[in-house]
Amino acid sequence: MQEKNLPSLFNSRSESVVSSIELKLLSSDKSPFAGVDEAGRGPLAGPVVAAAVVWDYSIGFDRINDSKALTTKRRLNVFEYILENARAVEISIIPPSVIDGINIKQSSLLAMRLAISKLTIPPRLALIDGIDKIPGLNIEQVPVIHGDRMVKVISAASVVAKVVRDSMMESYAAIYPGYHFDQHKGYPTSVHKSLLERNGITPIHRTTYRGVKHLT
Repeated sequence: MQEKNLPSLFNSRSESVVSSIELKLLSSDKSPFAGVDEAGRGPLAGPVVAAAVVWDYSIGFDRINDSKALTTKRRLNVFEYILENARAVEISIIPPSVIDGINIKQSSLLAMRLAISKLTIPPRLALIDGIDKIPGLNIEQVPVIHGDRMVKVISAASVVAKVVRDSMMESYAAIYPGYHFDQHKGYPTSVHKSLLERNGITPIHRTTYRGVKHLT
């Protein structure tokens, strides 16, 4: 498959076409390839976490779906399934202090680049959820609009990133018991905003974010 054909094919919304694309990449010189996604762009608190996955396509991936389409229990089961069956999985965590310093977009892209760079099976191509390419990445890359629900290997990355980040926020709930981080995971829910107004900010809040900045 010619490199110039990749972007147009990946914009298709057809689930069957997406599966064919991954199969075509497997039989091309673009294999092995990685799926990459992040979790935590919108929260007022906590890190942004990126995951990169190189999948073993000899294993079925019918159980894998976009993390947002899975219940918490199902997502944890799929997470374990991914760790057991992927050829390689890596994560990268960018803390709130860096997010405040370089903004969330750049932090998300940095997290994805670092996750890819740590893969024990170096990919020749990265399939990235979203519209942005990753600066400084020294391999071919294809951003995929709605990739977390269209491309299975990106779906797998979305699950890993979400589970890791949620676990971190649950741990923060014990450190900062007045904020219920285990419930809202740092997102700007009415409960979170109310607790912020009452208790003030914590060291894990993003001080440049609207909803937090006025409390600094």
